[in-house]
Amino acid sequence: MKKPTPLGGSDTLSDSANDAAVLADLADRIRRIWERSRVQAVRSVNTAHVCANWLIGQQIVQAQQGGAARAAYGQAVLKSLAERLSAEFGTGFSSTALKHMRGFYQAYPQLLDSSHAPRDLLGALPGGTPGRGLEKSHAVRDLSAPTAQTTPSGSSPESAEPSAWQPGQLHGALAWTHYRALLTVSRREARDFYEIEAVKNAWSARQLERQIGSLLFERLASSRDKAGVLALANVGLEPSRPIDLIKDPYVLEFLNLPQAARLQETDLEVALISKLQTFLLELGSGFAFVGRQLRLTLDGDHFYPDLVFYHVKLKCYVIIDLKVGKLDHADLGQMQLYVNWYDRERLEEGDNPTIGLILCTQKNDAVVRYVLAEQSQQIFASRYQLHLPTEADLQTELQREVATVRAAVRSDHDEG
Repeated sequence: MKKPTPLGGSDTLSDSANDAAVLADLADRIRRIWERSRVQAVRSVNTAHVCANWLIGQQIVQAQQGGAARAAYGQAVLKSLAERLSAEFGTGFSSTALKHMRGFYQAYPQLLDSSHAPRDLLGALPGGTPGRGLEKSHAVRDLSAPTAQTTPSGSSPESAEPSAWQPGQLHGALAWTHYRALLTVSRREARDFYEIEAVKNAWSARQLERQIGSLLFERLASSRDKAGVLALANVGLEPSRPIDLIKDPYVLEFLNLPQAARLQETDLEVALISKLQTFLLELGSGFAFVGRQLRLTLDGDHFYPDLVFYHVKLKCYVIIDLKVGKLDHADLGQMQLYVNWYDRERLEEGDNPTIGLILCTQKNDAVVRYVLAEQSQQIFASRYQLHLPTEADLQTELQREVATVRAAVRSDHDEG
């Protein structure tokens, strides 16, 4: 006859450990369900809000159609309508808010299928958008599935982009605050670009506003031909070459540093590290931070690149050096050393050649071209500025770049 296990014996300890593991697993599964349900609830509310504002804008536009007399009538009604709705529902229905809704419908006339959308704001929406009503089987699957890493906006990058979605159509990852920011962009191709990038990178509304304010599309488009600009508007930024990662200028207004002549490179470096998340947003998607001032040694001499990143899409190291003054040939030679060392000492199977980027306040394009020569596809020099640019600033820079290219072509022709 088997003797009973003494209290506190090994079997009891084993049972206790199993119970604890089961409990921990159960709690984890319940936590995932609850977190996923909260994300879905927020997205459902955001989508309903967007749909409602679009439909309100549609009604206003239709009321204001029919010629100048009808338009004048519509403008007069708008103020009275705002007063009536505000009295009934409170804030959110001012004349300005109603004008935004009207502009929303006009900018996104195909956002919803108007024959279906009024029927049920939370029901089936066309095009497989995230506003589609959940069937029971899908709801259970979505809630119980492992929770993917979520972004600051609460959406999962893996599930954020329906395969058939196109800019101009409803997307559950975009809340009304996103669309309000997008409405400030007048050029259709630029607005499409920001919309795609906001969905692809799960930007919060504040991040989207920052990218629009820094004229990201214009900075990228200025260095691309007509086909490249069209690609930006159609698919967003899809880096396939080192040069696709480079902007000129980089905008570092988020550091709140003064335009001071006594600014030190260490000040700039420390400020960038303290605002690393925003700096990564300015660099673009795909950058992973490796470290700062990582020592490399050559025959007893030590060198310290300012910042080192790894780009997960291009599969390569990216070394960034910071200069507070004008770029010179010694800075380029130093970056060549860094890039060559990483290529020979750090690259593993599957890695692509290292990219070097020098950020400076001024640069001489001729010096860059002659010093780098054959390495010009891997090492780049870009300017940075500590304030947001204006379109006039970028237009001036574009003219400067065109003049530089023409001068280089004339020089090559004369030498030939």
